[in-house]
Amino acid sequence: MRSCANSGFVFVFHVRMRTIFTSLALASTLSLPFVSAQAADYPTKPVELIVSAAAGGGTDNMARAFTEAARKHFPQPIVVVNKPGAASSIGFTDVATAKPDGYKMGVITVNLAILPALNLTKVTVEDYIYIARLNNDPSAITVRADAPWKTIEEFLADARKAPGKLQVGNAGVGDAWHVAALALEEKTKTSFNHVPFQGGNPAVMSLLGGHVDAVTVSPGEVAQHVSSGKLRMLAVMADQRMPGLFAQTPTFKERGIELTVGAWRGLVVPKGTPPNVVSTLKDMARKAGNEASFKETLEKTNLGYSYAEGDVFLQQILADRDMFKGILAKLDVNK
Repeated sequence: MRSCANSGFVFVFHVRMRTIFTSLALASTLSLPFVSAQAADYPTKPVELIVSAAAGGGTDNMARAFTEAARKHFPQPIVVVNKPGAASSIGFTDVATAKPDGYKMGVITVNLAILPALNLTKVTVEDYIYIARLNNDPSAITVRADAPWKTIEEFLADARKAPGKLQVGNAGVGDAWHVAALALEEKTKTSFNHVPFQGGNPAVMSLLGGHVDAVTVSPGEVAQHVSSGKLRMLAVMADQRMPGLFAQTPTFKERGIELTVGAWRGLVVPKGTPPNVVSTLKDMARKAGNEASFKETLEKTNLGYSYAEGDVFLQQILADRDMFKGILAKLDVNK
């Protein structure tokens, strides 16, 4: 009797478990068309574009120029949302941890190739799908027009006379512009007092106000003030001179300093975003990135236009990550 009772229990148990698994499988199957339909209808609402820097800087200017150009090629608005702080880590993390449905996109910068090596963020290159690179800019040393230094040699000479005295503003600890200044120290045997800000624009405002002696941001972030005669660029960390406004500004290489440090910016979405959504965004980015209005805006703001498809962009990021690891291994980023 006990054996029969146990057999009955086992039979009922298996029937119930089979029913549960069948229900789960059916629910999963039924949900797939719903998810696919959602992706197929994309986009049905505005898309947020997270900018990991303060308003008014080069990254923000590029992002807003892009969203304007994208209006012709995307059925929904793309809305810029600024989330500065922690050398871009706050904005990077927000995008990496977002729901991968295509409604939150991010502007990623060269900081993604730097911060993980410094243990300043848990976000890695592998947390994203890469849509396109839109821009590439070198770093530069810029001072006020009334500063005593007319050349980069004069600036570095004063830095050697008083180690740690000259204040050099950057866009945050571990940011590309901070690393650029650190690399300059290492190349020229100098020492600066590094002053971090939440983005390039706040650093430039501090320079204009006389609170720091120099900044290492991109040419585009100081172009307006160089043009108006308020600031002076001493040298640019590029392989060749820049055109237009900065045609007379020498490269560090011209001055015998082998130093090339720059920053790229591009578009990403969280890992796991559906392929057809990614394809839609890549198509939009390709068309918007080739809009004459976008290129003209970058040129007017002295931001370097540099479009590349997502897979090419990723390869550059991986190469830069290895390069920055080599630089950072020799430097004390906490200075």
